[in-house]
Amino acid sequence: MTLHIHLDKTYKYTEKYTIFIDYTSKPNELKVHQGSAAITDAKGLYFINPKGEDKDKPTEIWTQGETEANSVWFPTIDKPNQKSTEEITMTVPAKYVTLSNGLLVSQKNNGDGTRTDHWKMDLPHAPYLFFMGVGDFAVVKDSYKGKEVSYYVEKAYAPVARRIFGNTPEMIAFYSRITGIDYPWPKYSQMVGRDYVSGAMENTTSTLHGDAAQQDARQLSDGNDWEDVIAHELFHQWFGDLVTTESWSNITVNESFADYSETLWNEYKYGKDAGDAVNYQGIQSYLQQPENSEKNLVRFYYEDKEDVFDQVSYPKGGRILNMLRRYVGDSAFFKSLNLYLTTNKFKSAEAQNLRLAFEEVTGEDLNWYWNQWYYGSGHPKLTIDYAYDDAGKKVKVIVNQTQETGKIFRLPIAIDIYNGAAKVRHNIWIENKTDTFTFDYNGSRPDLVNVDGEKVLLCEKKDNKTLDNYLHQYKYAGNYVDRREAIEFCSKNQDDPKALALMKTALKDKYYRLRGYALGKLDMKKDAIRTAFESLIADLAEHDQSRIVKAKAIDILGSFENPTYKNLFLKATSDSSYSVAGNALEALSTIDSVQALTLAKKLQQAPAKGELSTAISAVLIKSGEESDFDVVANNFEKMSTNQNKFEMVMPFASMLTKVKSPERLKRGVDLLIQFKQAIPQAYRKQTDPYFDNALNGVAAQKHAAGLQDQADYIKTKLTDSKKGF
Repeated sequence: MTLHIHLDKTYKYTEKYTIFIDYTSKPNELKVHQGSAAITDAKGLYFINPKGEDKDKPTEIWTQGETEANSVWFPTIDKPNQKSTEEITMTVPAKYVTLSNGLLVSQKNNGDGTRTDHWKMDLPHAPYLFFMGVGDFAVVKDSYKGKEVSYYVEKAYAPVARRIFGNTPEMIAFYSRITGIDYPWPKYSQMVGRDYVSGAMENTTSTLHGDAAQQDARQLSDGNDWEDVIAHELFHQWFGDLVTTESWSNITVNESFADYSETLWNEYKYGKDAGDAVNYQGIQSYLQQPENSEKNLVRFYYEDKEDVFDQVSYPKGGRILNMLRRYVGDSAFFKSLNLYLTTNKFKSAEAQNLRLAFEEVTGEDLNWYWNQWYYGSGHPKLTIDYAYDDAGKKVKVIVNQTQETGKIFRLPIAIDIYNGAAKVRHNIWIENKTDTFTFDYNGSRPDLVNVDGEKVLLCEKKDNKTLDNYLHQYKYAGNYVDRREAIEFCSKNQDDPKALALMKTALKDKYYRLRGYALGKLDMKKDAIRTAFESLIADLAEHDQSRIVKAKAIDILGSFENPTYKNLFLKATSDSSYSVAGNALEALSTIDSVQALTLAKKLQQAPAKGELSTAISAVLIKSGEESDFDVVANNFEKMSTNQNKFEMVMPFASMLTKVKSPERLKRGVDLLIQFKQAIPQAYRKQTDPYFDNALNGVAAQKHAAGLQDQADYIKTKLTDSKKGF
């Protein structure tokens, strides 16, 4: 709704005036669209379990402003290019704590069991970043240079709050250092909200996280799955909050930077392999949806403002920043960020402001880069061939751009030429549909010519190297992507002894994600592979330092159905890691289903999450009885990870075919329908058929068994779900 205000006279822009608006918010009466892939709802103000009727859920209030939803609960000019200070007072039952932007300036006990908190934000920020949160939280406090850094979590998670969020002060110091701008706000708090409509939101000084952030000690033994999100939202305090996108078209100046911050943090904290792994994952995330190549990064035209929150604005934009960093160098890159932030602080900006900052620092005209990557679409598709002239001691590198659009990309990259461990780097430009580069070599033919030696290029490529080239690349080029590419090539040539030798080496790679990747690439359908690798896999299952690798190795050992490993599996079911324990339980079920069932019933008596919860359900579904349905249904309902839950859809549906109780059948069907409808609209086209097939299969079996009422119930629920009920 737009409120038109008629002033009493014409005011000059220098004149101040005050408007009072008496306003009652009714967010639950608002009819909103489905939101975006990133933000699934838009009614601004949310009351979670307000009457306390759900005993397993806390009572909370939180707000979600992005994109233009905060005007649902307070009158404002709800656009990102607006900036203002803010004050808010909240009257709440005295047992609850509150959180908002800025600082808590006063609290007043009202003598009636309520308390009024007054929050004040003296620095200007955009309306969509205004925030209010209320709940019965534990508040765990850290600090950064005397400023409060706090974590608002459900009380059960207070003992592990620092294990989840405790790197925040170090992150603030790191981001302050690389941007050259010390954290600009008076505090930084993070709150975890139930039933949140997004992953997390960077409200100024007060980030809100979804409840997946709350991991118990056993989950955290696998690593903090939420750390990248924490890093992402914090970087927004500079890119998005201090300097805000001028329009949703330019959301790249918010989200691309936050996405790239995950690479920066991992590189700093955990080493280059970790940063490169995040960067590579971003490339693949963008490439996996072909329609992404049709969208510009800066989008002046879109059907809905929510459409820009996608894999182009996030991972593609992050990779464009990474390529820019490699092109201009670290010193110029971070000086340019500092200039951009300094020039535009407490204001709004767009991609052109970023270009101007980079041009001032580097002295280069960078319009070509912005036109190609920010105001254009797509990415290069490269075919790379090599021609050696041993007589003339020359090698030709032929690079063809094969993208169908006809657009030719201009790409500054490095080509590294290796003789043994010695490397010579050539910095070249790809600028044509076909480019041929000729390099001299002395002595024997080079062991490797490595195009895009830094492995930063956002592209699809067919690189026609030999097995020997890839073996050399793994050993001497050495970047995360270099080694990953070599593992991938060798995994497609597992009949070759040299390829198998590299796969064995990769199982001992220094970086745990590559050890896990190599494990997943082994072709266990081949007896020769199983024989050659079994002892190595068993060693990883028992001794690997990474619980993620250990869990994967146990999973593979389980496929051998070898009773020799029973004691290993039994021991691992009590591991502190849910992943290790869960995979061990499922592995045990392949060789001793009776003991696995007994153990599953024992394990389900204690809280279980993640892979262990999934494994318990899988064993109960496979070997249990209808009386086990309630445990399986409870596990399914409480799963906090959508991927684990999605993987349980078919097994859970198969259990429903065995259930005779109408009440249990209805509960199971309702849980599946609720999960189906909770999936963001952007993914429903892919996921809906999966749910429909599962439930139609159950309905068919109920019909065949003469349970027509149950079959009809399923059909009715499916029909209603398609109507959006």
